[in-house]
Amino acid sequence: MYAEERQQAIAEVISNRGRVSVADLSTTYGVTTETVRRDLAVLDRLGVVRRVHGGAVPASALTAAEPGVGEREYTRAEQKDAIAAAALAYLPLNGGSAVFDAGTTTGRLAALLGNERELTLITNSIPIAARVAPLTGVSLRVLGGRVRGTTQAAVGEETLSALEWLRVDVAFIGTNALSVGHGLSTPDSDEAAVKRAMVRTANHVVVLSDSSKIGREHLVSFGRLDNIDVLITDDEIDEIDRKSLTDNGIEVVIA
Repeated sequence: MYAEERQQAIAEVISNRGRVSVADLSTTYGVTTETVRRDLAVLDRLGVVRRVHGGAVPASALTAAEPGVGEREYTRAEQKDAIAAAALAYLPLNGGSAVFDAGTTTGRLAALLGNERELTLITNSIPIAARVAPLTGVSLRVLGGRVRGTTQAAVGEETLSALEWLRVDVAFIGTNALSVGHGLSTPDSDEAAVKRAMVRTANHVVVLSDSSKIGREHLVSFGRLDNIDVLITDDEIDEIDRKSLTDNGIEVVIA
């Protein structure tokens, strides 16, 4: 295989899998780690990948850009629907409490709630609050604060103050990215602070994330892997990523 062919193949692997290590690429293509590092340096200069410690990620993986709710609502919708359906099994028993993070997948879970379930539901998401407000069995608490137009979620000191004194049975958390090295991450620091506080409030943390986010990293980390009890994702997760997560003590549920 010529160097250009190998570099193209490496770029495709990184695009599909997210973060990939130098050692894995060396084994896959039967070349030395020094050769892989040279290939990654070429791809980095071309703007195709970004080199990180021990490997590389897609060029888009470290961007601070953040798509809005409208754009994300229809991205990987089938996988998000399956993840939300699987997450129903992790709702607390009748009379329990849950915090719902803002996001399109957590929003799909909220849309599946019915009048028969008695639940105290706390959220900073305007769309989620609107969805569950008519449900007679749900006692809804909406966290105040400045609402970010991008995510339609309340953030800031008022939101954090409200979360400081809470303890809930389950937190359903969305994320923009998830990796072994950087944990759960998102592009916005205010959003990250609220997500971090939500994780702290919960006895049990369930992360809802489609597989395209696994292996990626964004600017601000808001949780380590040992903060996660369960990850619900879709069946396109790479087996190496799945094993790495389970080795870190996370229950990985394939929807």
